[in-house]
Amino acid sequence: MRFHPTGKLYDFDACNFPDLRDGDFVVVETARGQQLGQVIRLRSASSERKAGKGLKPVVRLATGADMIRRQRWRDLEQQALTFVRQVSRRMGLPIKLALAEYAFDGSHLTVLYTSEEKKLDLEPLKGELQEVFDVPVEIRRIGPRDFARLMGGYGACGEPRCCARFMSEFVPVAIKMAKLQGVSLNPADITGMCGRLRCCLAYEYELYQEACKLMPRRKKRVQTPYGKGKVIDLLPLKGVVVVQLEDDRVEVPVEEVELISS
Repeated sequence: MRFHPTGKLYDFDACNFPDLRDGDFVVVETARGQQLGQVIRLRSASSERKAGKGLKPVVRLATGADMIRRQRWRDLEQQALTFVRQVSRRMGLPIKLALAEYAFDGSHLTVLYTSEEKKLDLEPLKGELQEVFDVPVEIRRIGPRDFARLMGGYGACGEPRCCARFMSEFVPVAIKMAKLQGVSLNPADITGMCGRLRCCLAYEYELYQEACKLMPRRKKRVQTPYGKGKVIDLLPLKGVVVVQLEDDRVEVPVEEVELISS
């Protein structure tokens, strides 16, 4: 389940609620008190029993009153976020605010932000917020990818951002993934809205790795049906090797290419 429309997924034990369905709202106990969230995916009973060891249980199904309370907190959160933004600007703090979130019972307020600055003194901000909201206030830093996830919006491909649409966890992304797939290394082409390498570079990486095992390396001398030449490019998913001959450039199926021993 998740607590925010674009938030991370968390596991809870739902064995006591056999009629629970995807999309249902439930109240659960967390380290930060009771929270209301939405069920995203249910496991089978057997796997749920195994995974349920050590998991906190679902307390109850959400009621209509719970949903009204949830909307009330959402409205107050927007007001709180606007106020925190005004105060942080007045203080000249180099931070970008993601959201302000009340606990389901209103017992405390959490403010999430990101910043390029490594060390920030946010005690003055926390002190002023504490006085205004009259509840314990936690100011927590998140990474640029989590910030982009919470902001939502659209990626360079024109589709809603993957992190906000379906990704539950971020996977490591490295520049070698772009190189192997022949993607332009221009920062504008491989950098996401978060300022980090695009998550989609990892989607087909393993497929390219497997395909490249059958391919010769670039700059290697090879024999083709058209003569000898040098490998200048690879099209792994097509199983095609691009070879530069003396006066021509040809695309040859990998099974028709033979390495020339040095």
